[in-house]
Amino acid sequence: MVHDSRCVDAARHRLRPARWLPPTRAPPATGGLLLRPWEEADAPAFLSAYQDDEIRRWHTRRPTTDLQVREWFDTYRQDWKHEKGGHWAITRDGVEVLGRIALRGLNFDDGTADVAYWVLPAARGAGVASRGLSALTAWALDEVGFHRLELDHSTHNHASCRVATKSGYLLEGTKRSAAVHDDGRHDMHLHARIRGD
Repeated sequence: MVHDSRCVDAARHRLRPARWLPPTRAPPATGGLLLRPWEEADAPAFLSAYQDDEIRRWHTRRPTTDLQVREWFDTYRQDWKHEKGGHWAITRDGVEVLGRIALRGLNFDDGTADVAYWVLPAARGAGVASRGLSALTAWALDEVGFHRLELDHSTHNHASCRVATKSGYLLEGTKRSAAVHDDGRHDMHLHARIRGD
C-alpha cells in the first residue's frame, strides 16, 4: 500500500496540536477574577479547603499539613516547567483565594488535556467556578492551541455537572465504576470542549 504524504500532512494540519506552553503562567482575568500561580502565602487557604466536607467528598488525595501544601506547590511549579500541567488559584483581583483550577495530563501530540477545579465554601453560588473554567478554556484552546479539553466528575456531583454544562462542556457519556472515593467506586460523567464548539 502506498501512502500519499500530502494526506498525512493535511491530517496533521487539521489537528493543529499545541506545541508548548506560553511564557505567561496565567490565563487572562475575567469578571473580577484573576487566575494566578499559587504562592506560599496561599498555603493556609489551600489547606483549609481540604477540611471542607464537600471538597473532601470528591478528592481522596488531600494535604494535611502546611509542609505538604508547600510540597504540592513545588510540584505545581515543576509541572509547569516541564510542561506537564498548570495549576492556578482563582482569586478576587489577585488577592483573595476563592478556588483552584488546573490543566493536567497535557498531551501535545494529540492536543488534549484534562481540567479540574474546586471552590471554597464562602465563594460558592456566585459563578466563580464557571467563570474561571470559561477563562481557562478560552486560553487553553485559543491561545495555547489545544484541540480538546476533558472534564470528569462523579455522577453524584451535580454542582460540578452544572459548572461543566454552563461552561460549554458537552456531556459525552458515563465511565462506569471509574474512580474510587471514600465511600467506594463511582461512575464518572465525561464532558468535553473541542476547539470550535
